[in-house]
Amino acid sequence: MAKMKSAYFCQSCGYETPKWLGKCPSCSEWNSFVEEVVSTSKKEVVAFSSSSGRTAKPQKLGDIETRKEERIQLQDKELNRVLGNGLVPGSLVLFGGEPGIGKSTLLLQMAVAEKKSILYVSGEESDQQIRMRAERIGNTNQECYILTETNVQNIFKQAELLEPDILIIDSIQTIFSQHIESSPGSISQIRECTAALLRFAKQTETPVFLIGHITKEGSLAGPKVLEHMVDAVLQFEGDRNHVYRLLRSIKNRFGSTNELGIYEMLGNGLRQVENPSEILISDSDTSLSGVSIAATLEGLRPMLIEIQALVSTAAYGTPQRSATGFDLRRLNMLLAVMEKRCGFKLAAKDVFLNIAGGIKVDDPAIDLAVVAAILSSNFDISVERNICLSAEVGLAGEIRPVNRIDQRIHEAQKLGFDKIIISKHNKGIDQKNFKIEIISCSRIEEVLKELFA
Repeated sequence: MAKMKSAYFCQSCGYETPKWLGKCPSCSEWNSFVEEVVSTSKKEVVAFSSSSGRTAKPQKLGDIETRKEERIQLQDKELNRVLGNGLVPGSLVLFGGEPGIGKSTLLLQMAVAEKKSILYVSGEESDQQIRMRAERIGNTNQECYILTETNVQNIFKQAELLEPDILIIDSIQTIFSQHIESSPGSISQIRECTAALLRFAKQTETPVFLIGHITKEGSLAGPKVLEHMVDAVLQFEGDRNHVYRLLRSIKNRFGSTNELGIYEMLGNGLRQVENPSEILISDSDTSLSGVSIAATLEGLRPMLIEIQALVSTAAYGTPQRSATGFDLRRLNMLLAVMEKRCGFKLAAKDVFLNIAGGIKVDDPAIDLAVVAAILSSNFDISVERNICLSAEVGLAGEIRPVNRIDQRIHEAQKLGFDKIIISKHNKGIDQKNFKIEIISCSRIEEVLKELFA
């Protein structure tokens, strides 16, 4: 009979200790230890084992044959881009996001759109609920199998019989192994079930998607080792009050982590946004003060975004600084540069900044557009709608160059802009190669003359 004992696990990093500790010695978190029952029997926790019996042998680095990794091309182009131009066979992908943001909808939508055998395992919804959602988003794949199961051993039995091309687990916090005495969602269960799914993915070369819950701080629930075990971590984010959702790659062993996928939440599912510049720029014909257009990059994708600013006299003596979608500390830095280097008195005024569309941008190339929007609102003079800006602003008030400026110029030209203001120090830019007028400036004062003269 198995001997039972209890141990304490850190809910943040998974550190194990035989007694309760106030502070975790591994990750320094306070009050993060929870008691769990563990088994000390000789029976190993092996949820999946391959019958091939292969044993790995050491090889010289030069003797290892390299081959091009064949990727599975999905119908969802945005998901393809974020994964690194396709899904790698045998990869384990962790998919996180806030409740109700659309994680299950996106993966079920992907499952019904593919012409492959897909096993969708749900531990949170019934068969009827999934069928209703599939009918709402368009049920077209007859090879999409639904399994409502939480026991990982039963999941592997069905997977061995079906041999699906893709396995989807919704969610990893609801899956449990019968060899672990703790409850589903605990550190032990998440770690062991993920390890079993990882063995299944590598030995059968079946891609596995794991949907993961997040904590109130926004991090993925479970031990930190969960993110280390998987091949890719995708974060689905967005404001629930906006219709747009962003899919970012936090970790990717097979591609870049700078890619971004954009979706629009509709009544019949998520729509891929192939040209985000058109949705992030308003179609208003009237010229309004405090609005400017910036050319930015998200990964390899150029896009134009709308910067909105409001500058008003502080009504309560203490001026307010507020930024939505932009780093507040960088906003304070730009305000200090405008006051110190350019002589604009903004210390006694409220400044509010917003990036339209509910997205968050950390590209320094939008600095100049932020400055233009703030000064436009301060002067109450509108910036022409056919002008966009792309440059970084330094602490001395100089206009600094940004990388891959040619892609930004091409994007502005494609959307019909007549002028773009860039740094004078950008090299290799020939006006003859572009139809759009390129204006090069080296100081903020030169930009003001172009915009408000």
